[in-house]
Amino acid sequence: MKRRVMPLVAALLLFALRVQPQAAEFTIDPNHSSVGFRVRHMVSQVKGQFTDFAGTFRYDPKSPEKSAVDAVIQTKSVNTNVDKRDAHLRSPDFFDAEKFPSMTFKSTGVTISGPGKFAVAGTLTIRGISKPVVLAVEGGDTAKDPWGGTRAGFSASTTVNRKDFGMVWNKALDNGGLLVGDEVTIAIDVEGVEKK
Repeated sequence: MKRRVMPLVAALLLFALRVQPQAAEFTIDPNHSSVGFRVRHMVSQVKGQFTDFAGTFRYDPKSPEKSAVDAVIQTKSVNTNVDKRDAHLRSPDFFDAEKFPSMTFKSTGVTISGPGKFAVAGTLTIRGISKPVVLAVEGGDTAKDPWGGTRAGFSASTTVNRKDFGMVWNKALDNGGLLVGDEVTIAIDVEGVEKK
């Protein structure tokens, strides 16, 4: 009798694993997403964005801790609305876009920090230097769009030290301060379309 029961139990477990819903995969919609940043300049804040980026994420509203994200941002697409400053940001003093045309983020884990709130740990790579970062993420709403697709949206933020990624350029001011701050705040809004 035991010999018959064990294969039956194993078959039921395998079936249960197969029918469990899998996290859906989404492609980031660049027309409804943004990657921005701000950094201190002398006595104020300068804001900018990257206009060329792509990525995917997996998401299951019932099991958000199983989510994952993988994104690529083209460094030459940096835009602060000042051509001279943007050229400097693309230079070896900062992103060195010629040598390092892209930066990447790949998640390593997701934890739930509250209703509709998550901490997404991952590896951020800029100028070939990889560092662990944690994104504070909110959202997770899903909706059907007018074209029959399913969309999911999130907002994320984190703060990094640019010197950790080899961007050490600065200028001393007469009052003893520095021209550019070290801490950079990153703000991301993402809308993804579920892959068919």
